Amino acid sequence: MSQSAAAVQVSGLRIVKARKDILQEVDFSIPAGRITGLLGPSGSGKTTLMRTIVGVQRITSGSVTVLGKPAGDPALRHELGYVTQSPSVYPDLSVETNVRYFGAMHGKHRRDAAAAMAAVGLEGHARIRTADLSGGELSRVSLACALVARPKLLILDEPTVGLDPVLRADLWERFGAMAAAGTTLLISSHVMEEASHCASLLLLRQGRLLASLTPAELSDRGGSEDLELAFLNIIRQAEADEGTPPSPGTTPGLGTAPHLGADNLPAAGMTVTE
Repeated sequence: MSQSAAAVQVSGLRIVKARKDILQEVDFSIPAGRITGLLGPSGSGKTTLMRTIVGVQRITSGSVTVLGKPAGDPALRHELGYVTQSPSVYPDLSVETNVRYFGAMHGKHRRDAAAAMAAVGLEGHARIRTADLSGGELSRVSLACALVARPKLLILDEPTVGLDPVLRADLWERFGAMAAAGTTLLISSHVMEEASHCASLLLLRQGRLLASLTPAELSDRGGSEDLELAFLNIIRQAEADEGTPPSPGTTPGLGTAPHLGADNLPAAGMTVTE
């Protein structure tokens, strides 16, 4: 697949849960070899969309193509990495043992585990039990466990939540290096300033795709260089056009209200850390 090709193509996607529309007529593509940010208020459907791309969410209608195959195709199991918010590593095992365990599922070896740990700055923590790590270090172990398979598409559910600014900046530098090396990344975030690190953005609101655009286009369309304010302006304009009351959580700002939904269930059959 060329870098200019779409890594993910979604067309007419509709997801219904408990007779409620979670996603409605969603259409977009994710370019390969770039970072795409997934943004939206709490309850907008971000987690459901990510699970659908991974292939663990039943599709009501529409289509989702991932790396040229239908989402959930068994052939994609070694091509995708999915890191959810809650780490799912073994606390009594060392960092290296955890990473090697996940790597073994994909036929990887010790050198692959070493490379994955180095990619997230854990080369000096190989023999430390994960139970003895800080929260930020634990997040890095989860990421290393996904990276060890060298996935072509890496899906990250708020990977920087709760991290200090220095560690958050370091991770974004590493994400940028991965994209430059050809990995496609889809990253959800509730910190709007992180949108500036993305090549493209998907803005969700109430289960619908509000916009697919670049950070510069978001600033221009929202009439502000402050990306949080620009996004809020776009949401408010959409609500005014529809004649609907303001959505819960949009008034205080995206830095405080919007978070991913709670349906962070483990995916199966691929590189998944939760």
